[in-house]
Amino acid sequence: MLGFFEKIGDNFLYYLEQAGRMGVFLFNCLINAFKPPYKIGPIVRQIHFIGARSIFVIVFTGAFTGMVLALQGYYTLTKFGSEGFLGSAVALSLIRELGPVLASLMVIGRAGSAICAEIGIMRNSEQIDALECMAIDPHKYLMVPKFIAGVISVPLLTFVFDVVGIFGGYLVGVGLFGVNEGAFFNGMYSSVTWQDVHMGVVKSLIFGLLIIWISTSKGYFLHYERSGGFGAEGVSRNTTNAVVLSSVTILVWDYLLTAILL
Repeated sequence: MLGFFEKIGDNFLYYLEQAGRMGVFLFNCLINAFKPPYKIGPIVRQIHFIGARSIFVIVFTGAFTGMVLALQGYYTLTKFGSEGFLGSAVALSLIRELGPVLASLMVIGRAGSAICAEIGIMRNSEQIDALECMAIDPHKYLMVPKFIAGVISVPLLTFVFDVVGIFGGYLVGVGLFGVNEGAFFNGMYSSVTWQDVHMGVVKSLIFGLLIIWISTSKGYFLHYERSGGFGAEGVSRNTTNAVVLSSVTILVWDYLLTAILL
């Protein structure tokens, strides 16, 4: 029985220490983001990597998400004779909830995992230690461009996801089921407000920050992991943990932000 409580206490202290490290890491990155010099080149390269190279998966996912929403929504609304509200149902679902969440999950799978693996390999091969030996702050040099690019790219990708998803819903609702085109867009125009758009923007900004924070910190503190930080196996496990933790965090914060902003 005593060993059981010792294990619980040990795990509690480990995760508390891990949370503290990640909190200090985030604080250092945010402070360095406002310190000169400001180098645009690394930020643009990260925006290209996180944002531009994620366009295909965002467009593909957004189109089929909108089509599924229209398909399910049509069969639900026909039971109440309310097919004209299909446009508003698709638009509100995408702008307020599914757009920010699914776009963020796609970014986690495509870019967040790669960022965690990149930083983890740099830690594994002592490149980060070499930067510190040369008096180069890794937070400023490596992390800040990724943070800025993530906060910029995820909202833009969310906008693309929303627009493509609405167009996919239009194709299914109007093109396949024959819903009146005017009713589709008029319902959307009358129901979607700036508060809904604001909610989507706020969510995507916070999700972008969370994705980069978790991905970079898990790679940066690779050598503190219990499961064996060094080596290829350690990097792969840490990358998996970063993807899982980021995804769960996005879902939790989606609920919290919805409860606050509604």
